Amino acid sequence: MAYENNQQPERNMDGVYSKRLKAGKRRTYFFDVKTTRGNDYFITITESKKRNNEDGYDRHKIFLYKEDFNKFLAALTEAINYVKTELMPDFDFDAYNHDQPREKDNHPAEAETTDQADDTATDHSSEDVDSW
Repeated sequence: MAYENNQQPERNMDGVYSKRLKAGKRRTYFFDVKTTRGNDYFITITESKKRNNEDGYDRHKIFLYKEDFNKFLAALTEAINYVKTELMPDFDFDAYNHDQPREKDNHPAEAETTDQADDTATDHSSEDVDSW
């Protein structure tokens, strides 16, 4: 039996969580938890970068499956810690936490997250990022 792709509109509904991270003026990262047809979960990490002197965006996507979550997190943490401790120990990485407002008592405010599928559309709609 030939495969027919008549379920395309439904595939956009497979997101169960989305977090958008704006990184400068031209880059945005999306961390999306999605479901498979077999009711399993995976994560997509997408970098969307506005093209120089052109309309549109370049996108790069990584699919991360549950069996690799721990290995991926360990390798990423190890690489980040190497840069922070070995290559740039005197650099103030916290100076770039300007997206999190501080309370009056100098305690960092709670980070805002989205955990509803309805927020996915809100997170992905922005004048800086094209629609998927």
